[in-house]
Amino acid sequence: MSTANSQDNHELGETFTQALGEFEEYLRYEKARSPETLRAYTSDLLELFRFAQKVGLTSPWELELEHLREWLGWGFERREARTTLSRKASSARTFYAWAHGRGKIDTNPALRIQSPKGHRTLPKVLSTQDITQLLELVESDILENPEDVRALRNRAVVELLYGSGVRIAELCGLNLGDINTERRTITVTGKGNKQRTIPVGIPAMSAIDHWIRRGRIQWVHSAENALFIGVRGKRAGARQIRDDLNALLSRATSAGATGAHIFRHTAATHMVDGGADIRAVQEMLGHSTLATTQIYTHVSVDRLQKTYRQAHPRA
Repeated sequence: MSTANSQDNHELGETFTQALGEFEEYLRYEKARSPETLRAYTSDLLELFRFAQKVGLTSPWELELEHLREWLGWGFERREARTTLSRKASSARTFYAWAHGRGKIDTNPALRIQSPKGHRTLPKVLSTQDITQLLELVESDILENPEDVRALRNRAVVELLYGSGVRIAELCGLNLGDINTERRTITVTGKGNKQRTIPVGIPAMSAIDHWIRRGRIQWVHSAENALFIGVRGKRAGARQIRDDLNALLSRATSAGATGAHIFRHTAATHMVDGGADIRAVQEMLGHSTLATTQIYTHVSVDRLQKTYRQAHPRA
């Protein structure tokens, strides 16, 4: 269902609603953006359009650079994170570039919008001991009840996330045919519908095999092709996978409740720590630019410095 027709924007004027609907169709069908990206763009533009109406505008085509700056300044006054403000600026630029390209406006008011420069925050990562502890927790759940389907799924999910560095959405999108047990690889569909094949270790493949043979078979009720399914036999959503992972992380006292995306950060950092070529890590993670991947070299240096300060007598 199109967000442009939802109750969230019932107070928008017809011109705003129509523009949002057309832009959403463009993102979904022409650019093949993920549902998460669609929600982010739509949320940002809904806020922008509501702001436009509050200042007396009747169409998104009436906005000028000053309006956009005022809108972003409003977010700054509310102490929104710089990453949030950068995303909003990007949403506005993308929308107005589309509008200009379609001939809806003569000049693009968003061309000169500057994204706030965020302070680089190094992602948190788990230690190998944390990963071991998490897997021991899941193993204990399975030992207590060998038919615990959720525990079998948790083990496969943790092993695969840590073993491959895939995104949660990519993991949820996996089908049975994407698993090559002979070559020990998985094929994922990432951002922009781009596919990549990733090598996976023996522990992850073993956990996937146990999940398929002992866990998944108990929940599946139809010809569902998804690798990871929920209790109703349908493809598991990102939210339920995150909820299970967060619950698992909260039980691991040394790890704490740090968020499910930490497995991707951890996989990348541990690979760099182990001497992996940064371009190989980039390809594995599906980053479009090397700059995105290079943050993990900074994480590794940061970890090295902490170890040095703690262990070296003359640090």
